[in-house]
Amino acid sequence: MSKTVVEENEFATMWYHPEEKIIHHEYKKFMSGDVFHNFLLKGTETMKKNGASKWLSDDRKNSVLTTEDMKWGETNWFPQTLQAGWKYWAIVQPTAAIAKMNTDKIVKQYGEAGVVAKYFTDPDEAFKWLASQGK
Repeated sequence: MSKTVVEENEFATMWYHPEEKIIHHEYKKFMSGDVFHNFLLKGTETMKKNGASKWLSDDRKNSVLTTEDMKWGETNWFPQTLQAGWKYWAIVQPTAAIAKMNTDKIVKQYGEAGVVAKYFTDPDEAFKWLASQGK
């Protein structure tokens, strides 16, 4: 179960797991604007380049997205990532209640477009579920 670092900054780390073809990010603290956009687009590029279809979002330390970031995600990032081949999404839920409500809204929208999403409290369980999808 090897992994390579795709991107790392003070806000989050992103890895790629080649055997399972999983993009995996973990927040360290709140991130928004260009830093947030560029971070997520690195995952999209990695997904496209490697033919991956799975994304693990460890959002335990994520807080509420700004309105601008939500809109950017819906209109820019999501369509690009869906086109890159995204099919399965494991989400380790944020601890903030308002952040959970935002995530619920996003999961519903993305599910309508065909992304199968499931919530977890444990990142290891999320990884195991994601690794078993699409086989």
